[in-house]
Amino acid sequence: MAKVKILIVDDEIDYCILMQSYFEEKNYTVFLAFTLKEGFELLKQEKPDILFLDNNLPDGEGWLHTEEIFSILPDIKINLISGYKQPTDFINKNCNIKLWEKPLSFDVLNKVF
Repeated sequence: MAKVKILIVDDEIDYCILMQSYFEEKNYTVFLAFTLKEGFELLKQEKPDILFLDNNLPDGEGWLHTEEIFSILPDIKINLISGYKQPTDFINKNCNIKLWEKPLSFDVLNKVF
């Protein structure tokens, strides 16, 4: 059975490396991108099962691209994350979207992953 693939798109490099280590210890394959452009390239190339997408990125607001992401990968599970935007600021119309507020704790992640 193939490993579940996770793509993390966030411009905070230390945060990405921490998340990558956490998920690799749980036997996931993890890809990192630090801009929307890099994220979309990896999304199309690697076809991840799960996406962690920050909102405030150097080249745009990640949360505005959920429909485009679903047009590429309709079954992807999207985890929207932000330290600046409250989950209530995003209207969630899709059950494959989960909202997270930074900082994420490993205790909370352990309940889901």
